[in-house]
Amino acid sequence: MSDEDLWRVLHGIADMPYGAGQIAALEQLLRRVDAADDRHLAFVTRMQATTGYIYGGEPAKSFVTFSWCLSEFDRDPQPYHQRHLHQLLWHFKYMVSGLLKFPEVPLDRTYAVLDDMERRYRAGGHSLQAVHKHRFRVAEHVGDVEAAAHWYRLWQTTPRDELSDCAGCDPTSQVGYLADTGRDAEAVALAEPVLAGRLSCTEQPQAILTALLVPYLRTGRGEEARDAHREAYRRLRGNLADLWDIADHVEFCTLTGNEARAVELVERHLDWLDRPPSPAAAMHFAAVAAAALRQAGPSTVYRRAAEGRPAAEVSAASLADELAETAGGLAARFDARNGTTHQSEWIARRLAVRASGEHVPLSASVRRRPNRSTRPVGDEPIVGQGASTSSADRAERARTGNGERPAVTLPADAGPDDLLDLAEESWGRHDRVAFRAALVAYDERFGSAELPARTSAHRLALRASERGDEDDIEGAIKLNRAALELYREAGEEVPAQTVAGRLGVLLTKSAEDGEEGLLLVREAAEVLDRLGDARQRAAGHDRVALALLHRERWADALAALDRVPADAGGDRHLAARIALHRAHLLEQSDRVDEARAAVDEARRIGRELGVGEVVTGACLAYARLVDDPADAVAACDEALESAPPEAELPVRVTRARALLSAGRAVDAVDDFVEAVTLCVERGAEGDAFLRWELANAYRLVGRLAEAAEVAEEAVLGLDRLGAQAEADRCRHLLAGVYAGLGEIDPALALLEQLASNLDGPDNLPHRAQVLEEAGGILYDADRDAAAGERFAAAAEAYRLGDLPLDELRARRRETYAWFWADDRDAALRAVEVVDGLTAKLAGQAEPPVLYELALAAEAGARVLTGEDRLDEALGRLTGVPDRLRSIEAFGEAAQVEALIGELLLRLERPAEAEPLLRRVLGGLPAASRQVRQTAWLLARVLDLLDRPTEAAALRAEHDLDEDD
Repeated sequence: MSDEDLWRVLHGIADMPYGAGQIAALEQLLRRVDAADDRHLAFVTRMQATTGYIYGGEPAKSFVTFSWCLSEFDRDPQPYHQRHLHQLLWHFKYMVSGLLKFPEVPLDRTYAVLDDMERRYRAGGHSLQAVHKHRFRVAEHVGDVEAAAHWYRLWQTTPRDELSDCAGCDPTSQVGYLADTGRDAEAVALAEPVLAGRLSCTEQPQAILTALLVPYLRTGRGEEARDAHREAYRRLRGNLADLWDIADHVEFCTLTGNEARAVELVERHLDWLDRPPSPAAAMHFAAVAAAALRQAGPSTVYRRAAEGRPAAEVSAASLADELAETAGGLAARFDARNGTTHQSEWIARRLAVRASGEHVPLSASVRRRPNRSTRPVGDEPIVGQGASTSSADRAERARTGNGERPAVTLPADAGPDDLLDLAEESWGRHDRVAFRAALVAYDERFGSAELPARTSAHRLALRASERGDEDDIEGAIKLNRAALELYREAGEEVPAQTVAGRLGVLLTKSAEDGEEGLLLVREAAEVLDRLGDARQRAAGHDRVALALLHRERWADALAALDRVPADAGGDRHLAARIALHRAHLLEQSDRVDEARAAVDEARRIGRELGVGEVVTGACLAYARLVDDPADAVAACDEALESAPPEAELPVRVTRARALLSAGRAVDAVDDFVEAVTLCVERGAEGDAFLRWELANAYRLVGRLAEAAEVAEEAVLGLDRLGAQAEADRCRHLLAGVYAGLGEIDPALALLEQLASNLDGPDNLPHRAQVLEEAGGILYDADRDAAAGERFAAAAEAYRLGDLPLDELRARRRETYAWFWADDRDAALRAVEVVDGLTAKLAGQAEPPVLYELALAAEAGARVLTGEDRLDEALGRLTGVPDRLRSIEAFGEAAQVEALIGELLLRLERPAEAEPLLRRVLGGLPAASRQVRQTAWLLARVLDLLDRPTEAAALRAEHDLDEDD
């Protein structure tokens, strides 16, 4: 590779985003540069590497490149050194800040660099303002309060010059010092004009916004604090070099009572501690992460795999202890180096951080501060006069829970069977409050008494119902088996068969025990047909239908329901449940009209009985069955009015989806946020999937920052669940959001990850689509060479997937990318490939094929035009405009005709070009960008035809300069 090629590579690397990719490219280039023995190039490359290491998260490596450049500068000064002197002097500031962050570097070394910095600044006639600032930073680091105040005053009173930090970074450090010394109002006032101006520094405005978090909070500016957190963290979150500032955001979340978000941020960046930019950043992050995890309660955190450590869910408490130990150990090393105790004291304060003051909502996905209750509020009874409330755990939860609890009065003289019968009746009426009140009273009054087997069996059966209500299916099965055995020992056949039927229904939920369950439930129904009353017979056949429903045998289940007595034995609550079951089965059988009728019946009975659980279930079923999303929303509105707390989550989700379908994405956002909040509060699985949907809703309403934040949370959660397909689909959504935000490099990184994940032969079309999207983003960002590579990779994936039309499109786009990258050889090679593909597709008359063939001809013509092969270019375009018009692609036809007019002009055939260009110009919309270009071409044609007056009038009409 020639020196010219190496310089070109260096310039390309300088345009890359900071990070591991740029660092790898710089280090590869350095090896080539050193082999080429070009001192100038070696110096400039190392200067670039110093900056790349600092901002890419590997500052320790910058010490080597800086020292090499400084030594080279001093050893043998060259003219090119002077061109980089300002940057070399600027790098002294990086060195002072960086050396402080590594406890293995003696403090004397930092002072020596500061002294050398001061000497060189004086020798160059520069202000010492930046030197004073960095002496202040050293004093602050070691905890020398008086020295810090002294250097701060000198820093503030010394004139700025071109080596001073930028207009955002200097105030950022000032804000930090003012906040540390309790002068929050001054800090906020200082920052206001800075934020009102333009900040173009790499570190701004995220650095000053981060410094303002606590001052905003302590001066009562909660909204400003929230907005600063959101904007700054979005800018920081992808850069390893910013781990220190990210730690400030974790601590801010803890301080403001956003413990869940704090833990999410810890989880997201936890693996950065395996490769921290510096020990100082690792110390800070470990300390604030430990403080956040200590507020997480008995939960777990997902820790990604690292060398020698597999990925795993780890206890938040144990991880907090580990991180606290890490932070404390690093602080001790710094103090040993510094000869003070300042860092250990500072870390102790970080570890002690707790929520303080008013809660400041930060999350775009969680509305309230989650209380993480395990049972929905509102369903625990307060047992009234006649029952003790002093001993049962459930009664204690009822007394200490939030909100009003309904009082249930039970007869003081009720016996054990009376209470159990009351519980059974309450269960059938969907009255969970009375059900639990009766059982609490039973357990308190008779829990330790010797009772008949029948009574004990009844209590076990009801306990099984409780477990089933709590989704503890295994526990419910065990209790039902025990109850069944006791009933059989007592010779109680009818209740035994009732329990056997319930047990059978539970077993059919399992693939292993499904046949046993079906046998049990059918035998029970047959016995109850002989021995039971009408209600018991109806319930028995309903249980058969449920069991068959679980086995997805829809027709057999409907047949079982046909055996139910018309009025369900006079039990209207049971009749409502049966109607719901019938509706579900009919829905699964695609008998939609009959399903709606069944739902309407259940809904009517539920309303008449005032049973919110039934009304809610019926409304949800109705929402699934209707075609008009507005009707689904109305059904959900009714459901919300009557839904018990545990049913609110599915109602919110259904309503949100219906609102999206109705084109009301703004309203859908609120329901999705509420659904995510409920999920988090209850510790329910599925919040990651809901966050994915919420992110899409935010995207649809144009709230892209919130969409990105929530999608990032969703990807983390989906990865944690092992749901790779869904995680990748969410990454695809997130990449589009990033692109919409102008965050090109994060979008590209996600698309690259997706392309890597989609490496199987079955995924070739999706892989190709992702690569083509990446090419489109790069092309729009004028990174044409990189775009050409992505389009080429996409085309190859389309070829392997046997998708020739898609391959042609990707190759056409590749052709344009190489053309605009000024790589004419690559563009010509791409045209040859395109020609081969068009030959294979020629003769097909489908509009998509005609469209791509026409645009491929245009692409080839443009490349040949650039090579001055004008006749060949013109020949390619013969008949193309007519073919485009035949498929109503009128804009593209006009574009091709304009190119034909340009070619005729350049071939000195103006008489042919004039009528063509006039027709094109007359057909273009007035505001079209193509109007000026076509008018310019037509004016040149008129010049060649010796009609200057017409040409001048045309230029005047379109505000064209003759020399354009």
